[in-house]
Amino acid sequence: MKFKMSNLALSAVVAAAIWAMALFGSAPAARAQEGEPVVVDEVIAQVNDGVITLSMLKREMKERIEALQQSGMSERQATDDVTKRQAELITTLINEQILLQKGKELELTDDVEAEVNRRMLDIAKEQKITSMEKLEEAMRQSGVDPVAVRQTMRTEMMKQAVIQHEVDAKIFYGATSDELKRYYDTHKDLFRKPENVELSEIFLSLAGKPEADVKARAMQIVTQARGGADFGALATTYSEREANGVRSAPQNKGKVGLFEIPNLRTDIAEAIKTIKVGGVTDPLRTDEGYQILRVDARDPGSDKPTFNENRVREAITAERSPKEREAYLQTLRNDAYIKLADSYRESVEPLLKITPRPAAAKTVKAGNKDKKEKTSKQP
Repeated sequence: MKFKMSNLALSAVVAAAIWAMALFGSAPAARAQEGEPVVVDEVIAQVNDGVITLSMLKREMKERIEALQQSGMSERQATDDVTKRQAELITTLINEQILLQKGKELELTDDVEAEVNRRMLDIAKEQKITSMEKLEEAMRQSGVDPVAVRQTMRTEMMKQAVIQHEVDAKIFYGATSDELKRYYDTHKDLFRKPENVELSEIFLSLAGKPEADVKARAMQIVTQARGGADFGALATTYSEREANGVRSAPQNKGKVGLFEIPNLRTDIAEAIKTIKVGGVTDPLRTDEGYQILRVDARDPGSDKPTFNENRVREAITAERSPKEREAYLQTLRNDAYIKLADSYRESVEPLLKITPRPAAAKTVKAGNKDKKEKTSKQP
């Protein structure tokens, strides 16, 4: 059994103390010479009461490189691409740190932990494992650290929770009745019920195999399916699609769900255009392998627009969310104490786009004259 889960203002005195603690070991054994501390990890950035370290950056870069390799890039190409984006990755890690801190401030920790536990239980059920202890043991036997998996899930869920709580929910519930009506009247095309199609899939991976062999096998499977063989049984036997590192077809018989035609990949929409319910497509080439799709059901939809409050709110949220999320992150960065190491400042600082708040003026009496003193959040 194999598991895989991928792995977002202090005072100057306190910030300096944390910076020093991250840079230097405190035990006597961590000193090369008397009075000379040894660097245990390079600090790239101080973010409020947290730090971004070189080891964190390297871990992030490694994951990105592996993801690009899985999409077909060579190791050299993937490494070069990720290295060029190092400053962007540091900015991403800074955003992640700020969101995690905000989540704690909003007291979302317990809710996130409950969701992590629920997801872990779902994984156990999928693998037909009867307890969390047995699941964690199975993961360790597969070379996967369950503590690291939990932490990855915790981090991603916390980031999502903060964004949903502070941005998406406010957009969704903030629209007034008049705004909803105006948006509907000017976007009626969005509220026509599109054609829906339910699909099943058999996926054959190209990883480590001659393409000609994979394509030939795909054609054989299509012939079997069109000849009356049960598609779910074929998927169970042949499909190599994985979820969390485990083949999913033995559980779902290849079913992938219900889709609106406009949301499908162009090549898929074209391939199934004339396929009747129960029909099977020719093999479709993707970056990762070959797909064979079966049309399980169709719903023709409707050309008549229909007002549905939730759908209108969802459409408004989807339209406004990207800009509002970035504005929210910018506000968090502006309000944060962020100190970049000298060797990274030139490349990263422009990406942070930090705009200090206007200095507040306060009047100080000195003799008979009023003097104005500037104060700023920056140390």
